[in-house]
Amino acid sequence: MINLRTITKENIEDILNLSVSEEQKGFVSDNSESLAQAYVYHDTAWPFAVYEDDTPVGFIMMGYYEAKQYYTLWKFMIDQRYQNKGYGRQALLQGLDFIKEKFNPDKIYTGVALGNSVAKGLYESVGFVDTGLREFGMEEMCLNYDESIRECS
Repeated sequence: MINLRTITKENIEDILNLSVSEEQKGFVSDNSESLAQAYVYHDTAWPFAVYEDDTPVGFIMMGYYEAKQYYTLWKFMIDQRYQNKGYGRQALLQGLDFIKEKFNPDKIYTGVALGNSVAKGLYESVGFVDTGLREFGMEEMCLNYDESIRECS
């Protein structure tokens, strides 16, 4: 069973040792970089270790992007050894639930590296749509929780 856990001194090394395949490295930040960002943005970043029972299998970080004033799926990765087992979808849904339950936003945004069709397909499968915005080598996607607002912008 997939669960999200706080990153502590007891599990940080396990999370730092997770990695994606060589082909995916251009699409995903290194976990050490992501944790450094979480430290600097500690008021608006919520990083979690992704576990399958007691085995660390990934990393997810939710956040609040102050410049654009919206909540975001900021970082997400599943270790190459644990991909294609459904863990990513389960972890993604739990991360989105964390933001929804804690802050109840109308929308959640994320960015997908151009050409990362696997991540884009995963995000679309849970309801994210492409907003059309392209910047910094990323395409913006949005998950709209407010049925009265038809578009993400």
